[in-house]
Amino acid sequence: MTDQHTSTNTLQGVQKAFTVVTALQELDGAGVSALADHLEIPPSTAQVHLNTLHQAGYVLKDDGTYRLSLKFLKHGSYARRQLGLYRAAKRHIDELAEETGEAANLGVEQRGKRVLVYKSESPARAVYDNAPTGEQTHLHWTALGKALLSAMSDDRVDAIVDEHGLPRANQHTITDREALHEELHRTRERGYSVEDQDRRKGILALGVPIVDDATGSVVGAVCVSGPRTRLWDDGVADDVVEAVQNAANVIELRYNHYISGGQ
Repeated sequence: MTDQHTSTNTLQGVQKAFTVVTALQELDGAGVSALADHLEIPPSTAQVHLNTLHQAGYVLKDDGTYRLSLKFLKHGSYARRQLGLYRAAKRHIDELAEETGEAANLGVEQRGKRVLVYKSESPARAVYDNAPTGEQTHLHWTALGKALLSAMSDDRVDAIVDEHGLPRANQHTITDREALHEELHRTRERGYSVEDQDRRKGILALGVPIVDDATGSVVGAVCVSGPRTRLWDDGVADDVVEAVQNAANVIELRYNHYISGGQ
């Protein structure tokens, strides 16, 4: 079996099971009828899928409401530990959050989306935005995503746009292909990406990509996010930019010499 979106060599039952899992998360738990209505499937079909997931331990049932179980946490934790970048970056993301007093984040690109791999927040004053670890968003919405895109070829960027488009998160979001390429050019020139309310009102974020020296490909990105009023002082706060760039440099060095290099 392949990993291509267009592959016909798939099992519809497995696809439907993951559709049910996604729906239960979106609905924050649901009964049989609510799930069936949401997915536009017969209640009997919804019940079969829920029974199967429940027996396998991936869904819990409480007074007629089905919810995802913590068994998924085991798989997510395992997948994250397999990322050499996560092992190289975790401690330094924590230190970046402590140094800046803001939220520090680590992200990667998978299947044309930005995936939030790890986040660390200063208990003193960081903005808690409820973005869950593992969250996937469009790359052009976030500083992490723009940093990742900035380290890709124009052809790769265009391929991602062709597949996922440039949907709008709010009035500040880039929705034009040419404007996106111009933004990525500015990002490369200054050495960091800027998310200036592109996704959330009042939030500013600054990101820097991390590159694999052996392949020249981007493996992830680091960013700091916080209130625009704290990170903007007639321009982006220089000390925060420096902190993010320093953290990215240390993580990139550690990844390339101790993780990717296998030393």
